[in-house]
Amino acid sequence: MPTSLPTPSPKPPRRQSSRTPSRKPLAYGVGVVVAAALFGYVSYRATAPDSPGAGSSSSVVAGVTAGPDEDLYRELAGLARRDAGDKLALGRADAPVVLIEYADFACGYCGKFARDTEPALVEKYVDAGTLRIEWRNFPIFGAESEAAARASWAAGQQGRFWEFHRAAYAEGAKEKGFGEDRLKELARQAGVPDLDRFVRDADGAAAAAAVSKDQEQGYGIGATSTPSFLINGRPVAGAQPTEAFTQAVEQAAARAEKPGAAGQEAQGSASPADATPSPGAAAASPEKGSAPRAGGLASPGEGFAK
Repeated sequence: MPTSLPTPSPKPPRRQSSRTPSRKPLAYGVGVVVAAALFGYVSYRATAPDSPGAGSSSSVVAGVTAGPDEDLYRELAGLARRDAGDKLALGRADAPVVLIEYADFACGYCGKFARDTEPALVEKYVDAGTLRIEWRNFPIFGAESEAAARASWAAGQQGRFWEFHRAAYAEGAKEKGFGEDRLKELARQAGVPDLDRFVRDADGAAAAAAVSKDQEQGYGIGATSTPSFLINGRPVAGAQPTEAFTQAVEQAAARAEKPGAAGQEAQGSASPADATPSPGAAAASPEKGSAPRAGGLASPGEGFAK
């Protein structure tokens, strides 16, 4: 069952808390604003406990393919950065399919996806040049989540993001928390060469800005829980079975091969990723089917294990 949205806490010094609400408009196109309702709908379809086959690949794909026209999907596909130098991405920058993941290191279902599904996608699609995975830090569990997000970015500055990602999502890792000493230990496990620089980077303004940018992008498209995904602009909510992702990736690859408008979604006709939405959006609930940010749609379903 869903858990109510946590009571907002005072924002910490020098950093914007993920739980601090914002009433400022987001600098996204109209299509992406409409997508907020779509993401809420997909989240509902994927997690509603009373729906037939909830959580199955068929229900997820139905939710993903229903709704707005191809123009909206192409606008959402434009959120892919496709930066060959992106240290928080895997795969070719020109891969026909881009999966964007909005996730929190303190999220149990994010860890399940990282351990059970992502390695299969990397082996089958990333290594073959079909798929690119782009990570977006989307901390929603409070101060330690934000600290872990900044630490992951700092590890990435030394080329060890995915090693940090693996260590942070190892079985039982999140139960140990993400305090300062623990994050340094995870960096050590990840093989970060300069731990003093890691600590400075994690506590710096650049890390906070990078995390805020990712977080606001997630809020801007209506993501209400973790993990949330875009696969060439089509939303998928929750740590669905591996078959749901393989089906979605293969469908996206097939569409990308077609000529015309539908086949252009892999590159994205719009580039809302360059927008700079306002910081300080309200936090989403740390639930697979959680209460959304103000103005979104409710998404009933099973909660994430903390």
